[in-house]
Amino acid sequence: MIAQPETKQYTIDEYLELEIASEIRSEYCNGEIIPMTGGTPNHNDIAGNLYILLKSALKGKDYRTFYADQRLWVPSVSLYTYPDVMVLPKPLELQTGRKDTVLNPCFITEVLSKSTQNYDRGEKFVAYRTIPTFQEYLLIDQYRTHVEHHVKTAAHQWLFSEYDDPTVTLSFSTFELQIQIAELYENIDFSNV
Repeated sequence: MIAQPETKQYTIDEYLELEIASEIRSEYCNGEIIPMTGGTPNHNDIAGNLYILLKSALKGKDYRTFYADQRLWVPSVSLYTYPDVMVLPKPLELQTGRKDTVLNPCFITEVLSKSTQNYDRGEKFVAYRTIPTFQEYLLIDQYRTHVEHHVKTAAHQWLFSEYDDPTVTLSFSTFELQIQIAELYENIDFSNV
């Protein structure tokens, strides 16, 4: 029998100290540090397209929009993560003692990759649903035109819709905004995936 190596367990303080000094971002999940892989051009363009659309549409409103590098703390499941795009209502709620970690997103988007799509749809979505302010979740496929939209309709109830047609217009419920799916995929080249 071959012994399996034990995964080192880190405290939250150890993770935060390592994360500040690190040149790469990592998630923290129940004591384990998970390095985040680099994104593809499609991944970055899709997240960037959505960020620009949201930032422009929500200008002057009581929201803050973040792209990729903003750390989120989900205390109920001991998770630090960096969603691809987040919208938070003002004022921001910061983790106690931190100026770099938010707590109160109302809208989160993840761009799906082959290595993370099951996690983003499953365990990560379960974690996000423990956030009291969280109302809307958008999953965008980077390999084909496909969007999954989850909207909280009541406590413990979510409405799921999915779209493959680029001419469909998404209507967000957290804030008054409509975006055509084609806008999310502007300049995306599926021939290289």
